[in-house]
Amino acid sequence: MNVILTVLEIVSPVFLLALIGYLWVKFGFEYRIQFVTRMAMTLAVPCLIFVALMQTEIAPEALTTVSLATILAYALVTVGILILVLIARADIRTYLAPLIMGNTGNLGLPLALFAFGDEGLGYAVVIFAIMAVYSFTFGVWLVSGGGSLMKVVKEPLVGATLLGGLFMWQGWETPPFLTNTLELVGQLAIPLMLITLGVAVARLKPQGVWRAVILSLVKAAVCIAGAWAAGTWMGLDPVPLAVLILQVSTPVAVTSYLLAEKYEADADAVAGLVVVSTLLSVGYIPLTLAFLI
Repeated sequence: MNVILTVLEIVSPVFLLALIGYLWVKFGFEYRIQFVTRMAMTLAVPCLIFVALMQTEIAPEALTTVSLATILAYALVTVGILILVLIARADIRTYLAPLIMGNTGNLGLPLALFAFGDEGLGYAVVIFAIMAVYSFTFGVWLVSGGGSLMKVVKEPLVGATLLGGLFMWQGWETPPFLTNTLELVGQLAIPLMLITLGVAVARLKPQGVWRAVILSLVKAAVCIAGAWAAGTWMGLDPVPLAVLILQVSTPVAVTSYLLAEKYEADADAVAGLVVVSTLLSVGYIPLTLAFLI
């Protein structure tokens, strides 16, 4: 029961902020989604990622094994999700990256902390950093339609993730006045993302819901299986194994919707995946944790 309440406490703000965006549109107010998306993806989210990585302290002995297990897990998940997308005859550009990349930041980090304490949080941050680099390089390349790698290099999210990872590994910190500024800008990210998600949900078409349900359920199964296989093969201890499974199996991230909107993929379909997979996670994450704790 405590795990279920923890999940509800973390997930509830997601839906409440999305509800604001939903009601904003339904009341007929103007919402320039292209401007907000550009603001979030170019400025707010990069600041959020950079500061989060820079301020994280990780024990060196935890890095190597967990990092290798995470890389292997995402390799297995990528293959599994690619097979799923091909079988479903879904658009690779729209569906592949969102189904691979989970909400390891907003949802995974707090859950790891509440379920496994500071030790679990340390492992979760390692996994988050690797996923962020993967998401904002390979993921951006997929959503943007491939082609020139300059699209990836020019993406502010990529630079912020790599720079934040460098600061984390070297133990560097920006001056306090700059850190405070970056934190303030980064605090814009999550509200902007979630309210924009609500706006997108208000424009969703009902016929896409069942497809999102099926894809989300299969995604959860593939991610749990891939993370368990990778962690077991690498010989992870119970806590890092549990955190790896938890992080890799988190629902579709809100940033996936913003990337789809920015690069003109099917943003409505991705928004449906975000909403449906997050709703389903309220059921499957507590069940997963019940077996892991």
